[in-house]
Amino acid sequence: MSAPRNLVVAQSGGPSAVINNTLRGIIETARQLGNVGTVYGARHGIEGVLKEELLDLSAQSDEEVALLRYTPAAGSIGTCRYKLKAHQNEDFDRVIDVLKAHDVGYFIYIGGNDSMDTANKIALLARERGLDLVGIGGPKTIDNDVGDSEFKLIDHTPGYGSTAKYWMHTVQYANEENGGSCPADPVLVLQAMGRKIGFIPAAARLADPGRELPLQIYLAESPCSLEQMTDNINDQLRRDGRCIVVVSEGFDVGSLGEVRDSFGHVSFSASQMTVAQKLVNHLNSVGLAAKGAARANVSGTDQRHAMAYASVVDLDEAYHAGEMACRLAAQQESGYMSTILRNDGPIYSVRYDKVPLDQVANSERTFPQQWISPNGYDVTDEFVRYAMPLVGEGMLSLPMIGGRQRMTRFQRIYADQKLPSYVPQADRG
Repeated sequence: MSAPRNLVVAQSGGPSAVINNTLRGIIETARQLGNVGTVYGARHGIEGVLKEELLDLSAQSDEEVALLRYTPAAGSIGTCRYKLKAHQNEDFDRVIDVLKAHDVGYFIYIGGNDSMDTANKIALLARERGLDLVGIGGPKTIDNDVGDSEFKLIDHTPGYGSTAKYWMHTVQYANEENGGSCPADPVLVLQAMGRKIGFIPAAARLADPGRELPLQIYLAESPCSLEQMTDNINDQLRRDGRCIVVVSEGFDVGSLGEVRDSFGHVSFSASQMTVAQKLVNHLNSVGLAAKGAARANVSGTDQRHAMAYASVVDLDEAYHAGEMACRLAAQQESGYMSTILRNDGPIYSVRYDKVPLDQVANSERTFPQQWISPNGYDVTDEFVRYAMPLVGEGMLSLPMIGGRQRMTRFQRIYADQKLPSYVPQADRG
């Protein structure tokens, strides 16, 4: 049997409530396998590889690794929005040099579609240069936009179920607020993440599957103008005297002074105006069909790090996706992403498999048109049946000390740097 090779795991893009449990699945599975040596965590994603900042995860205690299940976001090893672009030859050379210097035989990148592209590029580059490196992807994105719209490549991505649960409870609480304060504030507008795809705002329907609330949901894909939306809301006010509106941050209301990240994606939370505020301003300027004013609540990154709302189903599946990614790596199955596929039948269950990285790299699932209701501001029962099992039944019980949550705190044990310091190409002035 050949000597064990080391493994580097990195994270990219926006984090989630369950991303660290995928990391935990990788670490704990690697400890069981005889052909995986030291597991390193690249500090802040691919930037950590470029800068040779490799946190020794094998040296961390079992307790701290276990606490990854309850630790949200990506603070444990960090994430990034640095993209390896085709012309950045020096960056690609540096990645290979760092992996060679630390005897790395396995590279796992946890992230969304852009991250799968990076994992695929590194796997292909290694093959071209004759490097004995296995490149694997671990799925992650709260947007649920990785894969195909027929759900054959992946049924759903880890992270989505927890964000859906967040919105299920947020709308329940918002309804209590709106129902109590509607004489003065009859319209409450809630803005949900989702630049182009509507899975996150659609989850608002999980709060009211029986459609008893005066709830309207507008996805980025909703075929509706701002003027038509105003008419819809006023019609709801005439019927019920109040209206809760959940709108995607990507809903087209005109220019918002958009700010873009390094991937070219609009960063709505950093833009000059929000969709929700623009809608509220418009409603209040043209007038409501009830006395009072419209108000807005704009959720931010709490949608992806609110650990108290994490879905236990999501946590378990994230772990097994990480476990599968590690096993694929150890089996030398380079060029794949671990995936979650739903089994047929009335009782929800899943299986874990693999899908070629080149099929998911830079993929972008669309929200099924047939899941948008004919009126354009709701989703169908078919979507509810798809999403409801992902949020689970109960609430997560968190480890607490002195009233504060106990989270993972890794020791700062880094691999010795063996190469000259390096500035990533895109960071050079």
